[in-house]
Amino acid sequence: MANTNEAYTVSYSEDVKGWPSFYSYLPDYMAGMNGYFYSWNGGDLYRHNTNEKRNNYYNVQYNSEITSVFNVQPMDIKLFKTMSYESDDKWACTSLFSDLNTGSMLSTYFEQKEGEWFTFLRENAGTVNWKARSANGIGDAVTVTGPSTAVVVTFNVNIDSILSVGDNVYVGTIDQTTTPPSLTSTPLFSGVVLSVVNQSTTNVAGVVTPASITLDCTPPDPSTPLNVPTVGEFVFFIKNSVAESHGARGYYLNFTLQNDNTEAVELFSVGSSVMQSFP
Repeated sequence: MANTNEAYTVSYSEDVKGWPSFYSYLPDYMAGMNGYFYSWNGGDLYRHNTNEKRNNYYNVQYNSEITSVFNVQPMDIKLFKTMSYESDDKWACTSLFSDLNTGSMLSTYFEQKEGEWFTFLRENAGTVNWKARSANGIGDAVTVTGPSTAVVVTFNVNIDSILSVGDNVYVGTIDQTTTPPSLTSTPLFSGVVLSVVNQSTTNVAGVVTPASITLDCTPPDPSTPLNVPTVGEFVFFIKNSVAESHGARGYYLNFTLQNDNTEAVELFSVGSSVMQSFP
């Protein structure tokens, strides 16, 4: 099957009274004769289905793709926890989306269990979803010190233990005059957490060590600096979207599976563990 942004050749099946297959090749002309299927492209004549190599049309190699949707109990918001399929080869889930989530799974994510390939659903790496449970606020920055490789931000509140090294930090401005308080702009990426001091402490001499985080605010591209926190800005964090995936929520789940094998591969069924979503 071709990429959905490209043109394809479609085939009609008398058995199902529909158009079940999409092909990547675009012939100039097609004809069936003596039990074989022939096509012409660029003035050359080709006979199809005469060798073991699959998905190679006019000397261009393509992948097999299948797109479908899970939509049980369509009026209910559901939690799709897993994906499984029965096949004699691994497939990658190159696209996965509901009305609330997006994701994908490499073929290496799938493990074979009791005759099926199985994986938990994962969001795309780098996904920033402020509605996810892995996104949380810390508080207003009280002081900001240090070089971009080790920016120390202190707070006048304790930091929840859910924040950990490697989490991504963002900054924004909160409008305290609204009820509840609201963001005045989209949070901007600041850097990656290097270390955390979760609780404010006072030593015997009365010296207070406030709760703080240390950030690496070094920009990957020097021409595009990161948004280092400033005093008074509200600081957020969001955890790794792949590691913190808890499935996909929504009314439906659309998915695309892809296989790049050049030999014959069979896909028998695709399933998902689905339950009622209770936010």
